[in-house]
Amino acid sequence: MTGAYGTYPDSMCIAVSTGGGDAPGLNAVIRAVVLGGLNRGWEVLGIRRGFGGLLGDSPVVSLDREDVRGLTNVGGTILGTTNRGNPFRWPVPQADGTWTEADRSDELVDKARLLGIRAVIAVGGDGTLRISADLAEKGLPMVAVPKTIDNDVGGTWTTFGFDTAVSTATDAMDKIESTAESHERVMVVEVMGRYAGWIALHAGLAGSAHAILIPEIPFDLDKVCDKVRQREALGRKFSVIIVAEGAVPKGGSAVLKAGAVVGGTERLGGVSNLVAEYVQEHTGKETRTVTLGHLQRGGRPTTFDRLLALRFGAAAVRAVEQGHLNHMVAFDPPNVTTVPLKEAVSQAHVVPLDCDQIRTARELGIAMGD
Repeated sequence: MTGAYGTYPDSMCIAVSTGGGDAPGLNAVIRAVVLGGLNRGWEVLGIRRGFGGLLGDSPVVSLDREDVRGLTNVGGTILGTTNRGNPFRWPVPQADGTWTEADRSDELVDKARLLGIRAVIAVGGDGTLRISADLAEKGLPMVAVPKTIDNDVGGTWTTFGFDTAVSTATDAMDKIESTAESHERVMVVEVMGRYAGWIALHAGLAGSAHAILIPEIPFDLDKVCDKVRQREALGRKFSVIIVAEGAVPKGGSAVLKAGAVVGGTERLGGVSNLVAEYVQEHTGKETRTVTLGHLQRGGRPTTFDRLLALRFGAAAVRAVEQGHLNHMVAFDPPNVTTVPLKEAVSQAHVVPLDCDQIRTARELGIAMGD
């Protein structure tokens, strides 16, 4: 069959899944994939709850135009998601209430072939992308779409979801500054990001933070206290500190939540309490903490994230059509391109210590904890 989009088989069937933590823009990607596939005469299936739909965890559904109508500005994902759905380490409950793990990847590949799926478009962060790369090794054709609010996926300038998360964090910073000034307090704001400091750095700059603590620069709490004292001496009786959840003190380690490891993944959280307690003890300033948490994952995507998500979804379908399988779509401004999936997962995208954002922060007099 030949049409406006080139030559493709009459029986072409693709599937789309969303895995890992949710991010604003997921529904926009799904919409672009579905419309791009249908406009080529293809069948488009939706795999629910990550890869779980191919393992009987949830149904695999057929997607049509009505299913994706009006989704561009809607947060969340109509397909659902999970960060505990690794088919290579699938959780299996035992009679005694414990859990073991089983490799069900062969079963997943067989199910995809049984359904006639010619390629899977997997939308996710570093975990989902690594799983996709491993499934590609087993012969399941994959095209990946990078998604994470943390902006820590390699091979792409940015990911969708990041801009919305930064906007949410910046809005919170604006509100926190006014209450900090009213009460003459130090406020410590903890944001997500895992082991990359992009959210804290961008929101800290845009929200006029007085100290920004990120994982890439181990912090000295005495230097943070010095900044608070300097402001106090200038008559500025309040300070706002933003800290990434994966930030670490010099000579220390990341702060983990109770039940620190779930599904093989560390659960970061609580570093703001460490910072606040130290600052209050050593400066005498009343100090409070605010943890934004999953607030950063919710809500409608910004215009930038909507456009990037739509472009990524459309590019993923083009990649399938052009035979660029086992690749990830990526933003290389001003274009959306593709990079080998193995290359994308080979290293994380963290904040370079010589980047313009850090130089800007230092020139504004913002303390970086070093």
